[in-house]
Amino acid sequence: MKSSLSLRQVKIALLDLLLPLRCLGCGNEGDLICPSCRQSLPRIWLPLCQRCGATVSEGNLCPMCINHPLTIGGIRSLFLFQATVRQAILQFKYKHLKTIATPLGQLLAEYLGSHPLKGEVIIPVPLHPKRLRGRGYNQASLLAKELGKLTGLPVVEGPLVRVRDTISQARTTSALERRRNVQDAFVCHQGLEGEQILLIDDVCTTGATLDACATALKAAGADSVWGLTIAREMFSQLPK
Repeated sequence: MKSSLSLRQVKIALLDLLLPLRCLGCGNEGDLICPSCRQSLPRIWLPLCQRCGATVSEGNLCPMCINHPLTIGGIRSLFLFQATVRQAILQFKYKHLKTIATPLGQLLAEYLGSHPLKGEVIIPVPLHPKRLRGRGYNQASLLAKELGKLTGLPVVEGPLVRVRDTISQARTTSALERRRNVQDAFVCHQGLEGEQILLIDDVCTTGATLDACATALKAAGADSVWGLTIAREMFSQLPK
């Protein structure tokens, strides 16, 4: 199994070297997300819920955050999980397009430059070891490392671990089921007294996974935890 995975990774790396980069949006050669398509990426409409980062019609908090308060300090996402952004993340997670981490990391760094968030240490949302073995890499880790290079913030992996191999959040049918699915799924094995943590993941829907991570990090002494993701999948159609 191990040699098979290694051979597959070598083949993918060779293809990356031999084939020209093409924009996932328009198909033009040169960049995985060309400058023109970057300008048209689907933005999240203001105003935002100050806690989960979803678009709200009125007030500072969305109904979900009023009825089910989150532990995490706040969650922010750059784009809607649609069009080119959705294509990029699906290719990133399931088609081994690891090179997309570089432009996505740049977008995260640009966002932080104009929308600073509390955070002195970057921690990626971890995968369960079983899923990590199957995929071969953690996409959140690759994003965190790219962001760390560009911002100078240290990236810490290891203390936060996923101890339960839950079903994919995409297979759940309600916000409540998502919260239950990841409850107690994460543990932090290292004291983080007074640390300000910036959690990185690829997609946020209800914020359940990021919030479960925040609960574990705060139990380990973290002073604050904020989440930052590339995309936001709106959950207005999910039952509460």
